[in-house]
Amino acid sequence: QVELVESGGGLVQSGGSLRLSCEASGRTDSIYAMGWFRQAPGKERDFVAGISWSSGSTYYTDSVKGRFTISRDNAEMTMYLQMNTLKPEDSAVYYCAARRGILVKIVSNQYDYWGQGTQVTVSS
Repeated sequence: QVELVESGGGLVQSGGSLRLSCEASGRTDSIYAMGWFRQAPGKERDFVAGISWSSGSTYYTDSVKGRFTISRDNAEMTMYLQMNTLKPEDSAVYYCAARRGILVKIVSNQYDYWGQGTQVTVSS
């Protein structure tokens, strides 16, 4: 079993920055790819960014390219999401996810483990 714990959410003004962290513990040797998803009220859980744990290859949804950066620290088994130039439409609960497959997937049901989520609110 793998446990994921997110931190770093909060309230920020439009144009501001936040850094989310996701620490993995347990059977982390079974993780090959991780990602960040977000879910706004009344909407589906959408892919934001993903990273291959071995190669470090990164993937982003178009709306965050150039503003968000995903990274990982293999030794600490921690994934990060640096979010800059935040917009009100970025407001959502952000979830960390991990999967046993080697490829980053953009569909939430392809992930095996989930964190509890952290709220990000961007005021205009």
